[in-house]
Amino acid sequence: MEDSRGRVTREGIRLYEPADFDGMRRAGQATAAILDAVARQVAPGVTTEAIDAFIEAEIKAMGVTSATIGYKGYRHASCISINHVVCHGIPGPKVLKDGDILNIDVTVIVDGWFGDSSRMYVAGQPNRKAARLIEVTHDALMVGIEAVRPGNTFGDIGHVIQAFAEGHRMSVVRDFCGHGLGRVFHAPPNVLHYGRAGSGAVLEEGMFFTIEPMVNLGRPETKVLADDWTAVTRDKSLSAQFEHSVGVTADGCEIFTTSPGGLFHPTY
Repeated sequence: MEDSRGRVTREGIRLYEPADFDGMRRAGQATAAILDAVARQVAPGVTTEAIDAFIEAEIKAMGVTSATIGYKGYRHASCISINHVVCHGIPGPKVLKDGDILNIDVTVIVDGWFGDSSRMYVAGQPNRKAARLIEVTHDALMVGIEAVRPGNTFGDIGHVIQAFAEGHRMSVVRDFCGHGLGRVFHAPPNVLHYGRAGSGAVLEEGMFFTIEPMVNLGRPETKVLADDWTAVTRDKSLSAQFEHSVGVTADGCEIFTTSPGGLFHPTY
């Protein structure tokens, strides 16, 4: 859906009006409520296609619309990425095993507004390295969000995320990034999770975008499998991701996809 309202920066980034924040809150909270509900479904012995079917049923019960079903031919209500899958994992007959970690990514449309979020889940109990990866990835997202305020740059966001992850001897994926959204699913800017402080476009009030760092225990390189969707780590190391949709306010930022039940982190 095109949106003719608001000003566009020279980088092509739309600046939304104060009244538009309410639409993003409703979309973000719908997505977050679904991600809260799915936590009860993640367990050893469950298939990822069963989890996706639950998510699709929740979307229908809420009276909202899946943004991913039919998007570029995609047929599912979620992406579910297990262990060394970095992102865009396709739900299917794979059965979760004890200790598997997985990212579940959901986007819904509410009255034309897109709410996009993903978070980590654990089937059973994670091993120590997996638990540490989840913790560092979550905290990398949050330090990135702390850098969101007018006058800072997108490079500032990427720089603090990269420095945090690498400070814990982990790597940040370069091949995928966050993105603008609002009344469209994907729009400028590309939100990199690495980079140089002070570089990139300057943040302004009214920008809406996702921050969604992918952090690997091993090297940052990825490859996309033959299905043209599933991205995995080249060295088969574990990968984790957390994603929030945010809006730049007059003095900071608002997170639209906060968990209603406080379940954004699987062990917090």
